[in-house]
Amino acid sequence: LVNGEMDAEAVLAAMEDSGLRGLGGAGFPAGRKWRIVRDQPAPRLMAVNIDEGEPGTFKDRTYLERDPHRFLEGMLVAAQAVGIDVCYIYLRDEYHGCRAILEAEITKLQANPPYPLPKIELRRGAGAYICGEESAMIESIEGKRGEPRMRPPYIAQVGLFGRPTLEHNFETLYWVRDIIEKGAAWFSSFGRNGRNGLRSFSVSGRVKFPGVKLAPAGITVAELIEEYCGGMPDGHQLYGYLPGGASGGIFPASLSNVPLDFDTLQPHGGFIGSAAVIVLSQHDKARDAALNMMRFYAHESCGQCTPCRVGTAKASTLMEAPVWDNTTLEDLNVVMTDASICGLGQAAPNPVRCVQKYFAHEVS
Repeated sequence: LVNGEMDAEAVLAAMEDSGLRGLGGAGFPAGRKWRIVRDQPAPRLMAVNIDEGEPGTFKDRTYLERDPHRFLEGMLVAAQAVGIDVCYIYLRDEYHGCRAILEAEITKLQANPPYPLPKIELRRGAGAYICGEESAMIESIEGKRGEPRMRPPYIAQVGLFGRPTLEHNFETLYWVRDIIEKGAAWFSSFGRNGRNGLRSFSVSGRVKFPGVKLAPAGITVAELIEEYCGGMPDGHQLYGYLPGGASGGIFPASLSNVPLDFDTLQPHGGFIGSAAVIVLSQHDKARDAALNMMRFYAHESCGQCTPCRVGTAKASTLMEAPVWDNTTLEDLNVVMTDASICGLGQAAPNPVRCVQKYFAHEVS
């Protein structure tokens, strides 16, 4: 790419044709994002999100510990194709081992650069879940309190330090090298149930072999458990599962054959997000999981907007009752969904609504 053997347009086309989407949870098409930022005036910046604060998610850490070069090459390809001057890597501060790995590899890269590199800055995350949201992360990188920004303007136009900014999750950049080397058709050739691509599932909970499972997009949770996780532990049957960490909802075993991918879970009241699959058995209660998640949201709310700040706290108190006041809870759900500034408050009602819909016997 640097030598002109492949032009930026070919890279952009490969990214678009592969169907690669944002793997931090938002799912925005990566190639389209590159093109939007490339069309903005220079200087352009990049912000890489390795905060990985979604409960149940550990794929970025796993890949970073095993193959940091693949990520760094993907980041440099993106920087070259889009025309990026400075790359800011925002790393979760609890990932001490990853920090040592990245610092060492970036130092080696800068000591023997294959071409004039963009400036690379490794920044420490502040330990806040909200900083996984792209604009709150940008506020944090700028040295301010991590709070989401109102939109518009979108960060592709006015982002970090007021400049057009390409923001990506670690794993999105991790796949760039393979897509460029093997072709867009290679990535899109994977998939089941009419879906295309690969997904990295962080599987935890009631399975024999938890961990990061690289599987075809569109695989069902039943297939994922049996084919990639060794099945359920002895004495356990699938009762429910969280397809996307805290914010993706809680589904019953009767929905274990729904394809796991972007856009397939929304009709059922959830979404795949960062593909953090948490498996529950008959020894668990969905209402307990939902309460745990709501308490997490109440703790992690940045407090900037009242619907989220007050709504999550009120909801967690109401959810402690043996019988839920569903009318009041739904009032809170509507206000949080409609009026919260960012995805934290907007997604907080998902586990509540799923319990009300699929596990009503536990709360009535």
